[in-house]
Amino acid sequence: MNGTSHAAIGAATGFVVANSFDASPSATLLLVGLGSISGLIPDLDIDGKLRGKITLSHKMIRLSAQLIGILMILYSFIEKTATEKWLGLGIGVMINLVASLIKQKHMLTITGAAVIAGGFSLDELWLILLGVYVIIASFSSHRSYTHSLLGVIFFGFIAYKLEASLGINGVFYTCLGGYVSHLIADLKILPFNKRGIKLFLPVSSKEL
Repeated sequence: MNGTSHAAIGAATGFVVANSFDASPSATLLLVGLGSISGLIPDLDIDGKLRGKITLSHKMIRLSAQLIGILMILYSFIEKTATEKWLGLGIGVMINLVASLIKQKHMLTITGAAVIAGGFSLDELWLILLGVYVIIASFSSHRSYTHSLLGVIFFGFIAYKLEASLGINGVFYTCLGGYVSHLIADLKILPFNKRGIKLFLPVSSKEL
């Protein structure tokens, strides 16, 4: 099933939950949006359809890091003492070396780290956990752990903390429902799916 279909099912889940809780128009709009996003989240894994849409080009990140490294070297030699100049040179060269190794496949991991940093900055546990989820997804093969019961439980906890933070009823059920709807739509028993999901990883790798 394609991303548009997953998003639409997730949005419909949010709408149903909003009606169940008699949500206000603004809350309904939020729940529909959260449902749509949650319906796409499992595809953040390697080769998933969503990962390329939330990450910047690795070329832009690489260029930015290299410029920072060069500026650090120049600043060290202009403003710092003799010892600090060599230290600045070493750090600047190291930044450029690391930047040269950045490839597109690393961008989701970098995005996850940025989300974690944002979570600590805002003191939001759900955002920190979402960053952890993104990093785990960046190393997971397609339709594996993000499409398993472990993924459901982890994302469900994120949704629980998000509802507690927003104070809006229905956020937990919307996010969890949107996520689960993606897994159901990817089941092998459906005629339009050639592959299934490994729901019981790591206990079993059988596709359902």
